[in-house]
Amino acid sequence: MPPKYDHTGVEDTNVIEEIVVMPSTLETIDEAFFQHVKKELDVHTTTRNGFEKVPVLWMTAERSYQIKNDQNLRDKNGSLILPIMTIERSSIEKNPANKGIFFANIPPNKDVKGGSVVIARRIKQDKTNIFASADTYRLFGQLNYPFKNKKVVYQTVSVPMPVYVTINYSITLRTEYQQQMNDLITPFITNTGGINYFVFKKDGHTYEAFIEQEFAQENNISSLEEAEKMYQTTINIKVLGHLIGEDINQDQPKIVVRENAVSIKIPRERVIMGDEPDSDDDAFYKS
Repeated sequence: MPPKYDHTGVEDTNVIEEIVVMPSTLETIDEAFFQHVKKELDVHTTTRNGFEKVPVLWMTAERSYQIKNDQNLRDKNGSLILPIMTIERSSIEKNPANKGIFFANIPPNKDVKGGSVVIARRIKQDKTNIFASADTYRLFGQLNYPFKNKKVVYQTVSVPMPVYVTINYSITLRTEYQQQMNDLITPFITNTGGINYFVFKKDGHTYEAFIEQEFAQENNISSLEEAEKMYQTTINIKVLGHLIGEDINQDQPKIVVRENAVSIKIPRERVIMGDEPDSDDDAFYKS
């Protein structure tokens, strides 16, 4: 969020800007990881048509959809045109030991709205002004009289407690030549520097990823069969992600807005003694 500046050019820390909190779902993590591999790494190699970008394919769509969606991925016989990179989500693990920033479980509020974690709070100025004006008029006989107002209405925003999961992705690199495979593997090794760790973001959420040390190679170049020769390498990446809410299956709102109570009043019942109640006839004629 960019800083705000006043008329003198100095950063104003009192300015509050509203931001939109987007949900974090499995689809959010998948899309963020896919876009990171496709756009951030941006792997290229030399092919028969020159120096080209290697296509990245998500391995969940049906074959008929892939053929209709992008006809350049397969030849006239229906075989994939190499080189190509494919991504598959292999497993999901929910380990209670991975608590994230929350040491213990925070159950939702037992009401219709729910919500567990408060992410923002601000003063509701219009309602606070109503209480302050009413008290100043009752105590001092005029509105907007300066005094210490204790009836402050706060507006709090809460969301469901994030659930931390470990998602494993398998990236498979397929090429026809050894040089192409070298071009594809190198960015995964050198992009993170001396560590096997990187982060990727989407919709304001940040996810951590760890590349496993071993790059498994499953080449068939040593085979004497008539099958087409192919170089294949699998890279496994572990992602630490978080899920907020139950996505489309959640009945309660994903973002809960509440206001506190500043005054509690209990009316008293009064009974007037000594007067006899009128009968129905007397009450009719007296009305």
